[in-house]
Amino acid sequence: MPCTRAQGEAVPEADLFLASASPPVVVADEPDEARPNEWVIHAYFDSEPTDDELAELKQLGTGEPEIEHLEDSTDWVTKSQQGLQPIRAGRFFVHTPMHYADRPADTVNFEIDAGLAFGTGQHATTAGCLDALDRLAVSGERFSNIADIGTGTGLLAFAALALWPDAKCIATDIDPIAIDVSRDNAAINAVRTGHGAGELLLAVADGMDSPMLAARAPFDLLIANILAGPLIELAPAFTAALAPGGTIILAGLLDTQADAVAWAFEKQGLELQDRGTGEWPVVVLKGPTRK
Repeated sequence: MPCTRAQGEAVPEADLFLASASPPVVVADEPDEARPNEWVIHAYFDSEPTDDELAELKQLGTGEPEIEHLEDSTDWVTKSQQGLQPIRAGRFFVHTPMHYADRPADTVNFEIDAGLAFGTGQHATTAGCLDALDRLAVSGERFSNIADIGTGTGLLAFAALALWPDAKCIATDIDPIAIDVSRDNAAINAVRTGHGAGELLLAVADGMDSPMLAARAPFDLLIANILAGPLIELAPAFTAALAPGGTIILAGLLDTQADAVAWAFEKQGLELQDRGTGEWPVVVLKGPTRK
């Protein structure tokens, strides 16, 4: 189904097919670099989509979906990943399994399967967060207690541990399936799970409402790639969980929402370090040195 670039980049954030017993894998790509605003959405169903499912799909793009039947012998997961090109952000290279051979020798590489379409770093917000993390490391920042809120695939937590390997890190998500996916991805990428330094703790949590988060706080680095509305609502809770002088990275917001999100945290006493640019900016803030 045709879509605009903005619609295609928003696919990983779409909250659709919740009532479906077997939701489709949904990915988007740019088939022609000469036409950067003409993207295509691909949805892979394990049976013929219903009228209701097609109606939901139409919410993601423009125009009518073109339906194609794949033979039973077709590996549809691999086919879906063909539209997910690897992405390089800072020192990081994120790829699906079929692009394993494309891994450069000079990058920190992560393999993220597209199976449940939680995002693979293709989305601009995730790539922006990876860039932001890389810039913090290059500037000499050091962190020892990290939280990734709304982790999805676990990718940003993996990246943070790669940059600061002696840190403790906790990654949470409101969706239990996301935590299962993150645990699988941690195993694939040799990320150690556990409670200790250099290990990743995974937990289901609604925002900051978690005994594990409360026990781990205060954090000197907090990452949240979710949506503008929840970020604004969580500003007081995030600030309360931040160590003096700690850093917050916020993403999942449109350029038109960045100022409102930044202001919500500035009202809590944080200082804006980077407002971000482009359609999907990444906002970086720093807490006061004393509470």
